[in-house]
Amino acid sequence: MIKLLVIADDFTGALDTGIQFKAKGTLVRVYTPQNQNIFAGLEQGVQVLIIVAETRHMPPAEAGEIVAKIVSQAQQASVSCIYKKIDSALRGNIGSELSAMRAAAHGKQLHFIPAFPKMNRVTVNGIHYIGQVPVADSVFGSDPFEPVRHSNIQNIIGEQSNIPTYLVAAGEDIPDKEGILIYDAVTDEDLLQIAQRLNDCHQLKLLAGCAGLAAVLPKLLNLTQYDCRRPAMNPRLITVCGSINPITIEQLDTAEKNGMHRIRLTPQQKLDPTWLESEDGECVLAQWLNKLQHSTAAIIDCGGPEEAEETRSYALTRDMNIEATRSAIAQSMGRLLERMLEGGLEATLMLTGGDTLLAFMREINQDSLIPVCELVPGVVLSRTEYNGKRINLISKSGGFGSAELLTDLAKIIAHSGEEELVC
Repeated sequence: MIKLLVIADDFTGALDTGIQFKAKGTLVRVYTPQNQNIFAGLEQGVQVLIIVAETRHMPPAEAGEIVAKIVSQAQQASVSCIYKKIDSALRGNIGSELSAMRAAAHGKQLHFIPAFPKMNRVTVNGIHYIGQVPVADSVFGSDPFEPVRHSNIQNIIGEQSNIPTYLVAAGEDIPDKEGILIYDAVTDEDLLQIAQRLNDCHQLKLLAGCAGLAAVLPKLLNLTQYDCRRPAMNPRLITVCGSINPITIEQLDTAEKNGMHRIRLTPQQKLDPTWLESEDGECVLAQWLNKLQHSTAAIIDCGGPEEAEETRSYALTRDMNIEATRSAIAQSMGRLLERMLEGGLEATLMLTGGDTLLAFMREINQDSLIPVCELVPGVVLSRTEYNGKRINLISKSGGFGSAELLTDLAKIIAHSGEEELVC
């Protein structure tokens, strides 16, 4: 029986939340359903179901409708706890999705705990911080695709909803108010205490937050535990990056300086859907494959800020707005990786950015991933299949990790050895 349903607005967020349960040995499945009942045909023993709703870039009203439909199905299936996974930098349709979730569940209160202390994302007096910087003043405030315009969480929700919101300070009792309750938290202990208070009051029913709160839920929800093992991995690491987040760009630059081979896609290669099947595309693909097969670690990326103007100019020649550009880049990255696997590439794959991961999953005709373990905080190893063969996939969202992340992962994978018990 499903004890917890998690609704995520993008793929990497779904995985970094799902792994919090898998790390405790719970049977978890991550799905990208296409207009079907999400509870139909689930395998026996699955206790945590994570749905990639794909609402991050939708218009607010449409995102809310999708979340409401999923919540209604969960209610019909008697799921006792529904968790809306929110981006830890507060990107996406937060106001519309949370208000739609509460309305569809006919709940008095929805408890929103957005902090992720392990990744230096905390909430104080209703202001969300990345490190010590209010989120709207951080790199996420200048994101070209989805900038965060407010640091005050009540203002973020108020942009899309008139639902009442209330701040709950650390250690404060749960107020008897109807609406969305927003909780301050700066440590993992704060998250645990909030969850325990909610559990004591039988309020672990309608929750919202990121992977931080999810990490403290398995014990409180009495989830069954099983042994799980990290598989042996191909020592070659190929990173496919569709993110232009400055944190990720620094990771790519650092890896390149440390000798990692890097392929930067041109505007045509990113935005022209016919290029890969052209004579030039086939020739270049063969060259790249040959190079990658002789590399222990390599990067394929969509370019950083220095290429942004050239990309914008090319997009204008094709009448593409910023949303069409974002979508085209993700689809091109996913299609390119599928063609490389078709051409015989064998490697452990790392995909950065939820859009890129989703595009790749569609290219290989898979709608589910099985989270395996967290290699480092915020970086998840999962498995799926392609043409009958198991693929190990590493994923992370664009804004996580140190500058040395890719070089550190390459070392971990190069020495992964035999299958290993991880929980």
